[in-house]
Amino acid sequence: MKLAIIGCGVRTPRLMPSLVRRAPQLRLTELWLMDNDADKLALIGHLCEQMATDAPFTLHLTTDAREAIRGAHHVITSIRPGLEKGRAVDERICFEHGVLGQETTGAAGFAMAMRSVPAILEYARLIEQIGAPRAWLYNFTNPAGLVAQALHYAGVERVVGICDSANGAQHAVSRFMGIPLKRLHHTVYGLNHLSWTRSVRVDPDPDGSGGEEVLPGLLHDERFIAATHMSTFHPGLRQWQGTFLNEYLHYYYHRDEALAALLQKGETRGEETLRLTTTLLERLRQHRDDPTASLAAYHEIMGQRSATYMAHARGGADRVKMPPIGEDEEGYAAVALGCVEAIQNNVLHYTGLNVPNRGAIDGMADDDIVEVGCWIDATGIRPERVGVIPTHQLLLMQSVKQYERLAARAILERRRDLAVQALAVHPLVSSYPLAEKLVAAFLTAHADLVGEWA
Repeated sequence: MKLAIIGCGVRTPRLMPSLVRRAPQLRLTELWLMDNDADKLALIGHLCEQMATDAPFTLHLTTDAREAIRGAHHVITSIRPGLEKGRAVDERICFEHGVLGQETTGAAGFAMAMRSVPAILEYARLIEQIGAPRAWLYNFTNPAGLVAQALHYAGVERVVGICDSANGAQHAVSRFMGIPLKRLHHTVYGLNHLSWTRSVRVDPDPDGSGGEEVLPGLLHDERFIAATHMSTFHPGLRQWQGTFLNEYLHYYYHRDEALAALLQKGETRGEETLRLTTTLLERLRQHRDDPTASLAAYHEIMGQRSATYMAHARGGADRVKMPPIGEDEEGYAAVALGCVEAIQNNVLHYTGLNVPNRGAIDGMADDDIVEVGCWIDATGIRPERVGVIPTHQLLLMQSVKQYERLAARAILERRRDLAVQALAVHPLVSSYPLAEKLVAAFLTAHADLVGEWA
């Protein structure tokens, strides 16, 4: 089996331990890492080579997408058109206009999608042309839900949006209770970075039913709250919602204080990641001939990046994570590679993904990309039936999905009017004149990548 990873970014080495460990089950024989930046590919690719010295597959580095994709059975896209500098520009534009700047949520998420969607659609077409028959595309690139929506509108069928936050409640319960993930089943619903988990059960039946429900009790356990990002939400809000909240809901339910905290920080998250990534690549160049020092620099700087993730919601404090239980440590890798293994070997697997709704959540259209638990095997991916959800959550979902529908069409058709409408209906913008200013600023800032829009 051939696996291609398009975009050899700073997170790619985190996939390597899982790929090496899972290679026999995956029957992985070829791994191709592709990036159009030859220098970065050499630096990050060399780290990956060091982590795969005993791997039962051959590892190839290339700047040629066609070479990487040709004959691939599964393709992971993790790209960043405009690089970290593009994100920093997006967030600074947002803050200058008094709105939240975050690369997946709100206006900056739209700016990221403007650059991401056309590039990934091009790769998707290439996969259809020269990939293995019925090859699958797994997209890590942000904003994962909006990208998947646009690809779905463009007729790309075998694509799934990957985000480990879709399984956040399951991981939190696993770590807090010391129970392996394979003994837990969770029910998640919503959109990417806008989802709720209403159930986590221990030792369910093979079809996911039955088992002991543990989440309601944990949501009233102050030790569990303190050990997870749930502590960043107001107690009254937690009681009202009665679910495990995706951490990005903080931007909606704590909008004003989140914006104030980010503005007070001075340096945006995009500027912070740009600084850390620049430092990392400089350190890797310095230690090009010293694998031990290169790996140490990588773990040090990526540790800093992880520790400061969403620090504004914690009053600036570093993130403290509970130790993982078994394969829980795989993160994004577990989601993508679990799907690959299930499809490749026809082994039934369950995980949270971003896929077409197809009747899973009442009140959402069948072709809406939603974040929901899915069953996967060689026949494909089937969302688990969720049914009715609380009205206040559904209304927020529908509001943001209206934005995503308009945004996807705007990007595919390169239409300024639809882009303005999309941001005007987004709950974190909600102003037509403001939306006009933001769209104009994004189109000007990224004209070299997005070109002219009608």
